[in-house]
Amino acid sequence: MLSDDQVNEIIIEVENVPSRVVPEKTPVNSSFSMVSSISDVNVTDSQSFSSPHDKKSKQLLRFSTSLNESFSQALHSRRSVGIDTPCTSHENIQGQKLIASLIPMTSRDRIKAIRNQPRTMEEKRNLRKMVDKEKSKHSHRMFELNCCAQCLSSISRAYRRSKNSLSELLDYISLWQKTLKVIGSKFGTSVLSYFNFLRWLLKFNIFSFIVTFSFIIIPQFTVAEKNTLQFTGLELLTGAGYFRDTVMYYGFYTNSTIRHGNGRASYNMQLAYIFTIGACLIICFFSLLFSMARYFRNNFINPHIYSRGIAKLIFCWDFTVTNETAVKLRQKNLSTEIRENLSEILQENVKLTLNQQLIRLSAHLAAWFVSTGVAVACCVAVYYLAENNSEFLKNHKDPGAVLLLPFIVSCINLAVPRLYSLFRLVERYEMPRHEVYTLLIRNIFLKISIIGILCYYWLNIVAQAGEECWETLIGQEIYRLLLMDFVFSLADSFLGEFLRRLIGMQFITSLGLQEFDIARNVLELIYAQTLVWIGTFFCPLLPFIQMITLFIMFYVKNISLMMNFQPPSKAWRASQMMTFFIFLLFFPSFTGVLCTLAITIWRLKPSVDCGPFRGLPFFIHSIYGWIDSLSKRPSYLWVVWIYQNLIGSVHFFFILTLIVLIITYLYWQITEGRKIMIRLLHEQIINEGKDKMFLIEKLTKLQDMEKRANTSSFTQERRDVEQPGALYVKEHDAAFDLRFRRSVQEENPKA
Repeated sequence: MLSDDQVNEIIIEVENVPSRVVPEKTPVNSSFSMVSSISDVNVTDSQSFSSPHDKKSKQLLRFSTSLNESFSQALHSRRSVGIDTPCTSHENIQGQKLIASLIPMTSRDRIKAIRNQPRTMEEKRNLRKMVDKEKSKHSHRMFELNCCAQCLSSISRAYRRSKNSLSELLDYISLWQKTLKVIGSKFGTSVLSYFNFLRWLLKFNIFSFIVTFSFIIIPQFTVAEKNTLQFTGLELLTGAGYFRDTVMYYGFYTNSTIRHGNGRASYNMQLAYIFTIGACLIICFFSLLFSMARYFRNNFINPHIYSRGIAKLIFCWDFTVTNETAVKLRQKNLSTEIRENLSEILQENVKLTLNQQLIRLSAHLAAWFVSTGVAVACCVAVYYLAENNSEFLKNHKDPGAVLLLPFIVSCINLAVPRLYSLFRLVERYEMPRHEVYTLLIRNIFLKISIIGILCYYWLNIVAQAGEECWETLIGQEIYRLLLMDFVFSLADSFLGEFLRRLIGMQFITSLGLQEFDIARNVLELIYAQTLVWIGTFFCPLLPFIQMITLFIMFYVKNISLMMNFQPPSKAWRASQMMTFFIFLLFFPSFTGVLCTLAITIWRLKPSVDCGPFRGLPFFIHSIYGWIDSLSKRPSYLWVVWIYQNLIGSVHFFFILTLIVLIITYLYWQITEGRKIMIRLLHEQIINEGKDKMFLIEKLTKLQDMEKRANTSSFTQERRDVEQPGALYVKEHDAAFDLRFRRSVQEENPKA
């Protein structure tokens, strides 16, 4: 804090200088550290003068305001302000050293150094501008020597600014950001993980649609013939009729090379079709791997997850949030996270007796036996129905008869997962996470088994039946399955969940509101996405259809969640759920899709009269013919070498698989090592706490002994003081009595 003499001198100097008109030649002698001292005076010292009539207080307020304005002008203007501030020579030297040390740094190091300065954001910006101006002066002097360095610095600065602007733009236009915050604050991270997964799949399908639309559908539009079939409206359900002769299905695409005008570049539709589908699958493969690795690193490897986010809960409040609604939403999020952490800690400390463990184990085995039997029975029913579907369609000429198989499959997918959800009444898991994992495994076994049986039916019965265009028939089947599953999901949200709410609130109040079934809803998304991946080869517009259905389902599920559901009775953290969801989407869903399409491309014969691969013995022969044509051109021999030694080599994929397994093992070992380190650190913290308690007890005993010793010595001294004090009181009383007698005798001599 400044002394009174310094304050008076500064006030006199500042008041003599206009706040707007300043000299141009005299430089500022104050260093950059003066800003913090000014702000301290303005905030703290102005509050220390509590009296409204205090002259010093008024002068100090005028000082801080005028000096702040003048200093801000000095920082923003190129020429300095002529004010002699009372800073010490040490502060001047420190400020000059700071600016001089920042000038020779690289842009990245300079930004880090300024960021680490204990100053406000405005002060840091001003410091950066001052350093940039000084550096520009030096660089202007040495322009001929470091022109390349200056260009690289400006390019890196422009790239960094554009990157930050792009990230801010992506955050601003991110889908449903506010809605997801509301869901997380009310229902917790477990329910929020479902909506995050839905949004992730939506972005996935948007990208797939852009790729297929750009390289397959648009070129086909340029050579497409006019559709002569009549649209009746039933095609929206069956996918047949008018849609058969459109870009929606495989059979409509040409097998010729597209050329527009003489001498222009050609477009091979066979190569474009197979390369576009292959590129989509490859990008999906690496996207899934990257997403799994990222979520695995964030949720399993990073050490902060083992501290349960306590530091985040205590120190994460953002004081820049001033909106009342945003503040309340942030408070709800924090309270929900605290409840989840405390609930998980309590659940981990629960220990069961031996009899309870045996009863739980018996219940789990019985539930697994029943669920497996139900899944096998459903798969047998679907296989029997699919095998007799062709004869059924021949005997029934009604166009709606093709909806029988999708209807039965959708009924199974709707009813059986609800039956699995009832098993929790018997199993009674202590941790909700284990219950969700169990339901996910049972449901994925059911749905992937049904899809596997349908793929076997399509590739071994439909493809071998000698139909006119079996690829289009398979595309229509997948379209009907996807559409029927969407209709059943809408009906379940609008009718089933609404009726369950009425029953629980009006008729059987003991039931109450239901909880959101995460496992069943997530498996519906995985089931639909698996059908889309399989059907993209036979129906290139399926990603667009899935994109629309996911967009609608988000709003439907959000409305149903707010109206018909209650927050989970047992709060639990779901930070690792997204990793498990993406893993299930990768295996067995995506790997099964790759196997199905590999069999289709390498083992099945294309239709003779439709599609871009008509007339070929196998789909893969389009690649073989292209490689043979490139081998005759010397400039493209490198492409032939890549195909023969990498893409067409089994050894390459074996080495690639081995590398992936090694990386996975290393990540797993890192996870285990960090878990051990965290446990040892926890034990060390506990031991240090015990040591501190031991030292505190010793210190308390020593203080008690010292107090006792002090008390005994004080008592003895008090006794020694009290004994002469009594004699002094007696002598004082006797002297006073003697003086009183003398005064009386002087006034009355007779007495």
